[in-house]
Amino acid sequence: MKTIWPQFDYNLLRIPLALAETGNVSDAAEILGLSQSGLSTALARLRRTLNDPVFVRTPKGMVPTPRCERLLESARAAMNLIHEGVLEQPAFDPATSTEVFSLAMTDVAEIVFLPRLLQHLYSVAPGTTVKVANHPPQTVQQALIDGDVDLVLGYFPELKGTGFFKQRFYTHTYACIARRHHPNIQGKLNLKDYLSQGHAMVTAPARSLISLERHLQQQGIHRRVVLSTPHYLSLPAIIESTDLIATVPLAACARFARQGTLQLLRTPFEPPSFPVQQHWHRRTHHELKNKWLRAQLAQLFDESQDEWKQIEAALYGRGYRGQRHQ
Repeated sequence: MKTIWPQFDYNLLRIPLALAETGNVSDAAEILGLSQSGLSTALARLRRTLNDPVFVRTPKGMVPTPRCERLLESARAAMNLIHEGVLEQPAFDPATSTEVFSLAMTDVAEIVFLPRLLQHLYSVAPGTTVKVANHPPQTVQQALIDGDVDLVLGYFPELKGTGFFKQRFYTHTYACIARRHHPNIQGKLNLKDYLSQGHAMVTAPARSLISLERHLQQQGIHRRVVLSTPHYLSLPAIIESTDLIATVPLAACARFARQGTLQLLRTPFEPPSFPVQQHWHRRTHHELKNKWLRAQLAQLFDESQDEWKQIEAALYGRGYRGQRHQ
């Protein structure tokens, strides 16, 4: 079976380059970190391979043969390519970069992350582009492994194992929304009304909502779901024009309530909490582009930058972080 590359020891290319630079065996051996006998042995191998003396001794030192002169030209070009493509650490300058950052997150996570991230990138990396995808649980791992996604943002408990890294930004919890002039709910939601009112439920592949459903089942709380929708963005319009209520992550509730037509409500039970994290794969752990983006996100979304902490404290009490998600 033929091999892709010819049977040639490319380490031997260093020998003529060193000899051409120094003109003698002892100096060439020193810069290559070899003994003189080791260099002489390597030179003998190269001569046998090429069937050419390669270098000959003259009063002015070792002089390359015509065959070696052609080899030197190719060897220098090859070594430059190796240095640039293999040995030289690629630079990443955010100010001049035109990189595309590929992120995976749910649509509710876009509400949390994208406004602040895009504003920051416009300031420090104006030439970069952000591409967002919503991957279901069965494909998000492979997307990271294949390099289709640089980072995954949000709550993704399935991203675990030795091949994956994660960094927690903060923990998050849930709240409810209802229309501002709801006939049965004004500023406070008790468990009786929570159970009697119709609910709108988002069925997008959001792991945080799977966690909520599991928690409600454990507490014996059974909602009357009137509407199931895969979209978060349609939720405000639905809630403000009906008597339905919805239980979603606090960040989404707070953003929706800013429109003025919805009221933000404490859940009538102790809600669970879940970690908001960034995830990446070990294949990009040392990539400069990936490291830079991770550092920016960690700076933008750490505990001190948690803009929903005060809302959470107002609803559930200062320092509240819900029942820790298992």
